[in-house]
Amino acid sequence: MTAEEKSPEKLLPTTLAALGIVFGDIGTSPLYAFRESFLGLAHLDVTQNHIFGVLSMITWSLIIVISIKYLLVVMRADNEGEGGIIALVSLLQTKVSGTSRTRHILVVAGLFGAALLYGDGAITPAISVLSALEGLELVTSAFTPFVVPMTIGILIGLFSIQRFGTAKIGRIFGPILIVWFTALALLGMRGIWMEPGILVALSPSWAIQFMLSEPTTAFLVMGTVFLVVTGGETLYADMGHFGVKPIKLAWFALVLPALLLNYFGQGALVLSDNQEIAQPFFHLAPEWALIPLIILATIATVIASQAVISGVFSLTRQAMQLGQLPRMAVVQTDGEEFGQIYIPFVNWMLLFATIGLVLLFRSSGNLASAYGLAIAMDMVITTFLTLFVLGRWGWNKALLVGLAIIFIPLDFAYFGANILKFFDGGWFPAIVAVLIFTLMTIWTQGRKKLREQVKHGEMEASQFVKRLPSSSIIRAPGTAIFMTSLSKGVPTSLLHHIKHNRSLHQHVVLLHVEIRPTAKIARKDQIILETLGPDFYRVTFNYGFNERVNVPQRLKRCKIKGLDLDFDKASYFLGRETITFKRSGNLIRAISNSIFSFLNRNAGRATLFYGIPPNRVVELGSQVEI
Repeated sequence: MTAEEKSPEKLLPTTLAALGIVFGDIGTSPLYAFRESFLGLAHLDVTQNHIFGVLSMITWSLIIVISIKYLLVVMRADNEGEGGIIALVSLLQTKVSGTSRTRHILVVAGLFGAALLYGDGAITPAISVLSALEGLELVTSAFTPFVVPMTIGILIGLFSIQRFGTAKIGRIFGPILIVWFTALALLGMRGIWMEPGILVALSPSWAIQFMLSEPTTAFLVMGTVFLVVTGGETLYADMGHFGVKPIKLAWFALVLPALLLNYFGQGALVLSDNQEIAQPFFHLAPEWALIPLIILATIATVIASQAVISGVFSLTRQAMQLGQLPRMAVVQTDGEEFGQIYIPFVNWMLLFATIGLVLLFRSSGNLASAYGLAIAMDMVITTFLTLFVLGRWGWNKALLVGLAIIFIPLDFAYFGANILKFFDGGWFPAIVAVLIFTLMTIWTQGRKKLREQVKHGEMEASQFVKRLPSSSIIRAPGTAIFMTSLSKGVPTSLLHHIKHNRSLHQHVVLLHVEIRPTAKIARKDQIILETLGPDFYRVTFNYGFNERVNVPQRLKRCKIKGLDLDFDKASYFLGRETITFKRSGNLIRAISNSIFSFLNRNAGRATLFYGIPPNRVVELGSQVEI
């Protein structure tokens, strides 16, 4: 339980902050979700039964998927308070028993689920901003040619400010989204006032009747109704930042009622005039409020996009920490707040992909075909991983079977309905996921082979220390810190240093940084000190995948463990491998080797990753054949 959940006086401020970050994605779905249920793949006739059926499906999707599945079940599978699919993968690796084969399959599935979120990171800004600016076409058709250029301009501005961080901007996100959700509710009530009879669609019987009478059509509609729950993964991923209680409070007290009121308001408007289906959201507003609503909608979509972009940054860092992706430059935009980061390479790749999507699809209606497949597949994976974890934690089997009977068929129905959109745009997130997952696989397998090769040639530390006094090696004043990927043995960088310089510092520290598959490490387990010989030490720093690595900062705490050295003037020695590959006639292996070699050469510098001052680093190269 987080400090915010323990402290009632902090609950409301934290809830406000959660509102501004967590609910932007799901909160902007009313701009397009109800409309696309009729105009999308199903080409649904605008009749009373269809309107009631769609609204009933929307209502119970929000209740079952978000309120029950994510808020009441999935959020129980937390990793030291952290959520998200990477946290689930880490749980499988550390805190869950079971056959290694089963766990391996689930871990691979979880990593593929993480890769799927990159496609969502590009689509969400594109569809959100486009759908908001399309409201300008209702003011005058003269705006139509400018919707796409304006969207691109806003997106370029959004991605350009990422390097400044969102700490200050984030403080006003919550209040703006309160205004947004209040506007959703008021607009919805205005529509419901016109046709109060629309409220009968709250009953699940209308959804059941629709699915029984027109099963094929209802199945197609599920692919677009799914758009109302696409923010579910964000709720889970951000639980570590805010805690469960603030997210639940914001959802049940404001977000869910506002969303339902707005969807029913749109339904009431279309029921009174089926011609309004083209833009039911904006037509709910009186004419005088149209332009302010468009401005507010645009701001809300920028906030939603910001939340997704920040989420992709966090996901990338977690994947790097766990060794699933090569190191990239990570800029800490706020000295205190861990979550405030900026990853330049990821940022510009997302911008490139997002602008490409806007130019390719050119409208939110077309983009809706690309949106949903990745998240639907991700939700299927999350369900299986969560139920497996909770089962291993001792949850009642009958309860888990009941939950599986409810969640799994529904998840597969959404996934199946979205698969039908593959050739209409769903191919984009699928291709992105396959590419990212392939890179992850090549990188992890390559690093594994590299570690095995380096370990194969290592020298025992005890043997090295015994030989040291009788050797002709000169001991120079000062402290040398040799970074090593090995938890045992002497690093190659130290051996190369002695070979070329015939000297060694008076005090030697072999420093191994281990990123554990758990969110945070208990303070007592963060530093492990081993004395190998006189003035010769091995230090292991354990970090969680959601903790910032800062070697100099943690070295200062070594005094508590009895290692009192002048680390401020220490020299750091890092090894840098030049990789060569054994000849192979296998084309796929040759391509994989070339990709790994490229990734290894272009990986971010270790000095940035470990927070080491570059002016005190010596890099020693070596050639390794794998």
